[in-house]
Amino acid sequence: MKEKLFNAGILMCIGAMFLSCTSDDGVECAEDFTGDLSANEQKLVGEWVLSAIVAAKELDLTDDNTDNPSTDLFAQYAECKKDASYTFEEDRSYAYELGKYEEDCEYVVASTGTWELASQNLSLVSSCSLQTTALEFNEDSSQFTFSEIYTVTEVTGTVVQTRIDFTYSLIP
Repeated sequence: MKEKLFNAGILMCIGAMFLSCTSDDGVECAEDFTGDLSANEQKLVGEWVLSAIVAAKELDLTDDNTDNPSTDLFAQYAECKKDASYTFEEDRSYAYELGKYEEDCEYVVASTGTWELASQNLSLVSSCSLQTTALEFNEDSSQFTFSEIYTVTEVTGTVVQTRIDFTYSLIP
């Protein structure tokens, strides 16, 4: 159940990019981002790995026969589910990968496209679609966090709606 929740969350983020992707019905595709990076955008160049998943409400997602809710969702997931990364290049290309480093992961995702950071809003163009997400950087710009509201089903079957923060850390 917990794997389905995490996979659903990842798929929702990625799926949003694919919803408007059709070229046969006359729908205009989002254009790729081009041009030189601004000084603000330079801080995003590099590889960023998922380092934290925190819920606003305590949740129990582990099937361990113990009632042990926590806001730290990252600690409740198997290694393959934590293995997510974004790589942002200076030519404005990016790659999102799930299951990149862990071996024998059953669920592997790869997505590519172009990116732009305007103020604190990250825009991604992939497969004909545009997605924009507000980022919050820490003081030295070595981590960024974004938030989404999710409806989560705990291991007990209880359904909870909560904000979930995803934090990515820059690999030095």
